[in-house]
Amino acid sequence: MAQAVFVHQGASIDYTPGSNVSAGDVIVQAELIGVAKLDIVANKLGALAVEGVFDFAKATGGGSGIAVGTTVYWDDTNNVATATATGNKLIGKVVKAAADADATVRVRLSQ
Repeated sequence: MAQAVFVHQGASIDYTPGSNVSAGDVIVQAELIGVAKLDIVANKLGALAVEGVFDFAKATGGGSGIAVGTTVYWDDTNNVATATATGNKLIGKVVKAAADADATVRVRLSQ
């Protein structure tokens, strides 16, 4: 038997949620972050994007800006992207700087 068999390109993965998921929801599965591109009904097969560029919510206010190239993480408690690694899950790298007043930061998924 082969040690590995190609399945698909991997830009999206199958996902069956236990409760309804809305388009744009960030789903954390252990160390894997995925983004629902469409609504997924509870207990029905859907897909999560695990590649691509997304605008993630971020905190606003003094000192919350994030520079291009910064590695960012998902804070699943506050539902925002952050540059703080401790206690958070890797999302990827910032591809468009976000100022303190910006409510989102543009990130290329890379896990």
